[in-house]
Amino acid sequence: MKKIVLMAVACLALASCGMGTKNESSAQKVEVGIPARDCVEVLYFHGKQRCATCMAIEKNATEAVSKEFAEEIKKGDVVFRVIDITKEENEAIAEKYEVTWSSLFVVRHKDGKETVENMTDFAFKNARKLPEEFKSAVIAQIREMLK
Repeated sequence: MKKIVLMAVACLALASCGMGTKNESSAQKVEVGIPARDCVEVLYFHGKQRCATCMAIEKNATEAVSKEFAEEIKKGDVVFRVIDITKEENEAIAEKYEVTWSSLFVVRHKDGKETVENMTDFAFKNARKLPEEFKSAVIAQIREMLK
């Protein structure tokens, strides 16, 4: 029963995201695996069509990361990736994180190990209606993982 409810919720979410405006992204193929060096990755996954909330997640996460971590991005300590899960070349990373719709993850890579924080629920609740709260939480999560 629990699986049926989860599948129904996922289907509704996918349907609502598909009703929004099309937004072509500059998403590129993302390699799967542990990076050669320690870093924190912010991974925003999306499908071909996205609702207003999905687009707000990408916009506000991008703004927060690029503004607050510009120096860390230059050094490679923070990496922001936009990943289109409908592209065949991104299937492996979508499978790795069990992504089937728009999702936001912050992943710490340290000493060959990953620590994953799934911020998807928080993102959907706050990115559009409370963007500053959303940005602050993303920034705080990245700072915590950089320690």
